Amino acid sequence: MEKARKINDVVRLEIGEPDFDTPEHIKKAAQAAIKEGFTHYTPFAGIDELREALAEKSGVENKIDASPTGVVVTPGACSALFCSILSTIDAGDEVLLPDPGWPHYEACVKVAGGISKYYPLYEKNGFRVDVQDLEKKVNRKTRAILINSPSNPTGAVLSRKDLEGIARLAIEKDLLVFSDEVYEKIIYDSAEHVSIASLPDMKDRTVTVNSFSKTYAMTGWRVGYAIARDDIATQMAKLVLYTSTCANSFAQKAALAALKGSQDCVRKMSSEYERRRDFLVKGLNKIEGISCTIPQGAFYAFPNIRKLGMSSLDCTMWLLEKARISSVPGNGFGAHGEGYIRISFATSLANLDEATKRIGAAIENR
Repeated sequence: MEKARKINDVVRLEIGEPDFDTPEHIKKAAQAAIKEGFTHYTPFAGIDELREALAEKSGVENKIDASPTGVVVTPGACSALFCSILSTIDAGDEVLLPDPGWPHYEACVKVAGGISKYYPLYEKNGFRVDVQDLEKKVNRKTRAILINSPSNPTGAVLSRKDLEGIARLAIEKDLLVFSDEVYEKIIYDSAEHVSIASLPDMKDRTVTVNSFSKTYAMTGWRVGYAIARDDIATQMAKLVLYTSTCANSFAQKAALAALKGSQDCVRKMSSEYERRRDFLVKGLNKIEGISCTIPQGAFYAFPNIRKLGMSSLDCTMWLLEKARISSVPGNGFGAHGEGYIRISFATSLANLDEATKRIGAAIENR
């Protein structure tokens, strides 16, 4: 990213955030809150009306039997994840993390004094969890499993059957589950988003992490939340108090408007991401030396670049220098990400068209 900033005319495909503006009705709600003087501290677990709305949303949409007392509003999903892990993981506890997976997970476990262990995700399985592989990683020190669906960086979506297998393992081994669901509304084709906390006997052993950032193009507003059983939520709220006091007051009002308002904006953005996905994947698969599975969710493609004979890092640097394309090396997401790069299609079709042309030309002429 630092190198990309110093090169002119780079097509930026490494940024993991929507390129859309925050919908107007959400911005107006924040503006109204500011004008009304709603600019001071809030309760550290979030304003009551937002917690109530999130509990209702979780019940209706995610089939999680949530109560407002089990909802903690945080300054972004990063904070929700951080607080959930610090509230439940002790020094020496092992947490099973996806590989490839978002690097933030490992950092949170490390800060808590825990030990990160990794379960592999393979392209041949659509980058979905193989429960047998997962079970092999469980031992007496294992405290929790972390899952992410839809996935960053692969775009994989765990099926109900996948989640039922993970749930059985968690119950049998008495494990917690951290479920990162921030891309839940960005989902394609016939894929179904299922919250593992909605499955039998999983509500009390699951912390569901979510955010307004990706769904409503609100990355800079920093409003996330977690759904957990009350005793975990209480400890998480204490951590919010001591790390940030509370989430932004008027951003919470904006988040409430996002939940209560029309969801047409969400559907429109998701539909446009799907159009871009189809265009990008088709273009990548036409390039000799690159193959790309079709992501079922999120806004990332995770093309296989092994036939190019370069490491993930070398490939991304080469593409930056020769094609003026910025992407993310797959090994930045774990050892099993080696041989891949991550490309965000949260950008215009014009940018994606230019990017695929540049990549193709660079490879053809190397």
